[in-house]
Order: sequence, then structure tokens, then C-alpha cells
Amino acid sequence: MIIKKSKIAVIGCGLVGSSTAFCLVTQGVCDEVVMIDINHDKALGEVMDLRDTIKYLDRNVKIKAGTYEDCTDVDIIVVTAGAPPKPGQTRLDTLDLSAQIAKSIVEPVMKSGFQGIFVVVSNPVDMIAYLIYKLSGLPKNQVIGTGTALDSARLQNLIGDMVHVDPRSVYAYSMGEHGDSQMVPWSTVTVAGKSFYDIIADNPDIVGNVDLDEIVAKTAKEGWEIFSRKGTTYYGIASACVGIIKAILYDENKIIPVSTLLEGEYGEEDIFAGVPSILNRTGVADILEIHMSKEEHQKFNVSANVIRDYCKRLKKYYE
Repeated sequence: MIIKKSKIAVIGCGLVGSSTAFCLVTQGVCDEVVMIDINHDKALGEVMDLRDTIKYLDRNVKIKAGTYEDCTDVDIIVVTAGAPPKPGQTRLDTLDLSAQIAKSIVEPVMKSGFQGIFVVVSNPVDMIAYLIYKLSGLPKNQVIGTGTALDSARLQNLIGDMVHVDPRSVYAYSMGEHGDSQMVPWSTVTVAGKSFYDIIADNPDIVGNVDLDEIVAKTAKEGWEIFSRKGTTYYGIASACVGIIKAILYDENKIIPVSTLLEGEYGEEDIFAGVPSILNRTGVADILEIHMSKEEHQKFNVSANVIRDYCKRLKKYYE
């Protein structure tokens, strides 16, 4: 019997890609990590640095600098390569350049014979995940954007701080676009099973006069708060990405809000948007359709329309 080794490729060796590789290696998530970058020396430098950690870790993860040809037998490809926003730009302003980069990646990857799962980090992530789905020809369950996974973690941190509990005891999702139009279905938010609305009503001395719209706005802007102070974000998104990878690789059936193709769910068609999804070795095994109020549903539709409008600009790359 031959035991198959787990292999993950990270395409793009900037701060997000290298941080993702660091998480994969230090957590011992897989057997092998392949780092690929248009600047092969950069990839090789990251590999050399990462190899120096193995002595002090629990597992000897193999690490190498590779090319697209190495993607033939890869289980999961993480795409972090993209166009970072310039001062004054939003994620959406980088769409065209990021789309060109995505196309330059997907074509040689698919030519290698890759049949695994794409986990897309590159921004604007909902649109780039949609484009990679179109370009790759893979089934919808095998192309996943990190979506609102990180936004939801930020939201849980804010709520946890507000009510003085561990954010891991908070169950709350940001949904829709990984961007300014994202929304939160507050009617479904709970802390250890108790409705957040009830917590607000029962604990006015702790919660105070809370503005839910302000919390959503703060969640959406958290990345920019970090960006303005240190130039970019990478620890949070790398950890979210590896959380998604572990749910897939370990067949966890874990629910994480990722960007996936909607085909009627939440009343939306043919767009990638952040929604709670069940992840296992097949990728997105199913989409969890939570019940939202009419107002919440309308806010989700508004966010979906933002994604849809920008996706229209992508047709020239795959038609």
C-alpha cells in the first residue's frame, strides 16, 4: 500500500503568501509545501528561511521552491498573488490588474493537470475567486475564496470585547462582499447560545447604547486600520486561510463563511459571495442557508449586487 502525502502549493510569496506558508509549516498541516512566485529567488529565499524552523517544530514538513509544473499532484493551491491597493484605492480598484495576474496563474496551473482545490486569497477576493472558477473549469466546490472568514473573526473579536467573553464563544457571521458592503445578520448572532439581542436587553450596564451599524462598519474597516499603521495585513488572513485548509484537508465538515458560488441560495445566482459553508475533503460540501429577517436579506442582496456589478468587468478574461 502507498500512503499518499498531502501537498499544498502557495502561489505568491509576498507577506500573505509567506505568512500562510509559515502557518502551514509551524502547525504541521501537511507533508509538503511548494512555494511559487514569478520571482523564483524570492520563493527560494522564503523556503530557505522556513527550513530553518524545522529543527524546533513537531513535524518535518518538506518545503521547496517550485514552478507551475509542480502543481500536477497538489491537493490545494493557495493563490495570494495580486495587486496591492495604492494609497487612496479600495480592494475593488485593483480588480483589473489582479484579474490579469489570476489569468496568468490559472492557465499554466491547469495545463499541469491540476485537479485539486483552489483557495483564493487575492483581492478583491469574491471577484477573483469567480474568475478562477470560470478560467479553471473546475467544479464549483473546488474553488473557494477566503471571503468573509477573516471579517467574521474580526466581528467576533469586537463582540467578545464588548461583552467580556472569549471571542470563540461568539457565533456571528459577516456575509456578502469581503469589502465595505458586507452585512451581519444580527438576528442569528449568539453568545454561548444566547441571542445577542437578548444580551443587549439584559445587560445595558455592560453593552450600553450599542450601534449595530457602527459595529458592521468597524468590522469592514478593520483591515484598513491595520493597513494604515503597518502597510498591509497578513497574520489574520494567513490564519484564516490555514483554518480553511485544515477543514478541507482533515475532512472536518466545519462551517466557515467562505466565498463560494451561489446558485439560488439566498436568492442569488452566478456570483461568489461570503456565506457560511460546510468544508470537507470535497471543498465546499454544502452552503448553510441561515434564516434572516427581510431587512437583513435586503442588505445581503445589496452586497451581492456590488459583487455582481464588478464581475461583469471580468467577462473579457474568460469568454
